Amino acid sequence: MLRLPRVRYLQPKAAREAAAMAAEHGARAMFVAGGTDLLPKLKRRQFEVDTLIGLDFLPRSVRNGSVDCVIDAGVTLSVASRDPHLRDSFAGYAEAAGLVSSPPLRNAGTIGGNLCVDTRCNYYDMTHEWRKAAGFCLKKDGDICLVAPSSPRCWAVSSSDTAPMAIALEGVVSLTGPDGERELPVEALYRDDGIDYMAKQPAEVVTSLRLRAAPNLRTAYVKLRRRGSIDFPIAGAAVAAWLDGDTVTRCRVALSAVASHPLEARAAGAFLAGRKLDRETVREAAELAAKPAKPLDNADLGHFWRKRMVRVVVEEALGRISDQTGGFGG
Repeated sequence: MLRLPRVRYLQPKAAREAAAMAAEHGARAMFVAGGTDLLPKLKRRQFEVDTLIGLDFLPRSVRNGSVDCVIDAGVTLSVASRDPHLRDSFAGYAEAAGLVSSPPLRNAGTIGGNLCVDTRCNYYDMTHEWRKAAGFCLKKDGDICLVAPSSPRCWAVSSSDTAPMAIALEGVVSLTGPDGERELPVEALYRDDGIDYMAKQPAEVVTSLRLRAAPNLRTAYVKLRRRGSIDFPIAGAAVAAWLDGDTVTRCRVALSAVASHPLEARAAGAFLAGRKLDRETVREAAELAAKPAKPLDNADLGHFWRKRMVRVVVEEALGRISDQTGGFGG
């Protein structure tokens, strides 16, 4: 049986206090909200910390304004997936939240936690004994990336479902650090590095996510995984399209599980601007979206097949957008 290491649990009452605690304790401390990803990794000794800083104080409400919708970081994924306003105005985001892991874990996992979830790799997400037998890896305790031994960097993949959708929706996160608060576009929250994957400061707390609605906005998220529950994405496609009638005025496409950060397929979004979503346009856009995806042999199923599946999930997501506007038949 894998057991948690002994840790101190601190209970701050506000984000500024939590950030100050994190700054004081440094690398030996981590934030914990739902703990659905953190606690199993502590059991596998993937993190070496002696202090957990609880984020139970975070508010848990969805605040709907006339334009903006602000989702507190403490809102659980299950609540976000069922919220009537999110389902109506940001259907793709609610869908992404509802596809994370399994129902019991969505009841505990939070939207802030899913934005910050650790990168994954088959050589990393194993017990300490397994990793020791394999020689460890660059991400933890080793000096080479076992999936790409000649590479100087770690290629663990970003597997958040909600982050690509938040990027496609041009979401903005609020962060609280020891010295104050700031806002950051979700796309700027990440680095393309399997180890140092977050661009926010380690002591900063994600406190909320802000999304902006529009009457002509259509969204969709498609997740491919081996099973219908539990599993992380093999490939995920998030699409947000702003329309004028049945013509796309602008579009953003972001991918999950094909890079060390949520990967925006900018060429596909640029191609779709000014076009109608007919079958040929969708097919060409999906081909463009798949080009920057570079999955490696460090996740479920073969990486060549996963590369091909990127086109499929993007095409399906764009097809759902088309369905919302009357389908390919107009």
